[in-house]
Amino acid sequence: MLNQGVIVGRNSHITESKITIAVPRSYKNEEGVYDTDFIPVKIKGGIANNVSTYCKKGDVIGIKGRLEVDHGKLLLLAEKVSFLSSGKHEAEEE
Repeated sequence: MLNQGVIVGRNSHITESKITIAVPRSYKNEEGVYDTDFIPVKIKGGIANNVSTYCKKGDVIGIKGRLEVDHGKLLLLAEKVSFLSSGKHEAEEE
């Protein structure tokens, strides 16, 4: 059996042990707009320290992990986080 998930999206909310990743859908709804899913991600240990230190709201990150149920809600438990882009760093280069 395999329990693995990979998502790429923008960090929309961060706390000490959880982040929420905004991931736009690949198709438009009836109004012609792309809906966005907000996926909860549980982080802990060194990953939590790195995310809280280096990741800000709006940054694009990739997360590899496994799905788990926490208090009746499905979420992704992060095993690896990749920082893909940061609006802050792009603004500093200009």
